[in-house]
Amino acid sequence: MTNQSIKRPNPPLPDSVFAMFSMKGRVAIITGGSGGIGYEVARALAEAGADIALWYNSSPAEKLAETLVKDFGVRAKAYKVAVQVFEQVQAAINAVVADFGGLDVMIANAGIPSKAGGLDDRLEDWHRVVDVDFSGAYYCARVAGEIFRKQGHGNLIFTASMSGHAVNVPQQQACYNACKAGIIHLAKSLAVEWADFARVNSVSPGYIDTAISGDCPFEMKEAWYGLTPLKRDADPRELKGVYLYLASDASTYTTGADIVVDGGYTCR
Repeated sequence: MTNQSIKRPNPPLPDSVFAMFSMKGRVAIITGGSGGIGYEVARALAEAGADIALWYNSSPAEKLAETLVKDFGVRAKAYKVAVQVFEQVQAAINAVVADFGGLDVMIANAGIPSKAGGLDDRLEDWHRVVDVDFSGAYYCARVAGEIFRKQGHGNLIFTASMSGHAVNVPQQQACYNACKAGIIHLAKSLAVEWADFARVNSVSPGYIDTAISGDCPFEMKEAWYGLTPLKRDADPRELKGVYLYLASDASTYTTGADIVVDGGYTCR
């Protein structure tokens, strides 16, 4: 009887670190693609050579897709998708595969905030946040994962949040916090389940200067800055590098990871 190693072969990698970060010839879907984080991530991947499918719900992204084509010479197209509706997710992913010829990277980034605590949140608002932030992310993973398993390769990245690690103050947002904690553990679970054919990771941003926090009062933002060691929120462009790392061959041994980018908030 011959002993057989369970060791898998290492992936072929270039010596050049710049080549490892290349996304040329790959197709990426980014949900919430018209928002501050989503669009900057799209620009990062497009600059590295990826073709981009920008998903949006309420804010049209057609002109943003045209800008990606103009600025980086890649293919890009916008799709209107309500990620909380499984049938729309399934139809849109199938459309992307038909339009671009495949799918390599799924970035489940779409999300909405809670506006009240666990006792004061209206049940309809609780369900709305869960449907978009948790179920919607899972639907994207589910459909993309079926494609990844069939083709034998793929890459899934969730946008989680530092709120999945710590309870933010002074705002109360139990539903959002719970959803993002669930996303972090969903990513880890799928990373183990999909290890034969795909990598799965998450990114946990802290306070980012985007429209999602644009209506917060001055006093609340000042409280955030006081609890953040870097004493500021982030420009969404400061997240581009971590998403490109996870989406590219620079991270071929990274799976099941959650990368926190929060100005030090959760390490206090």
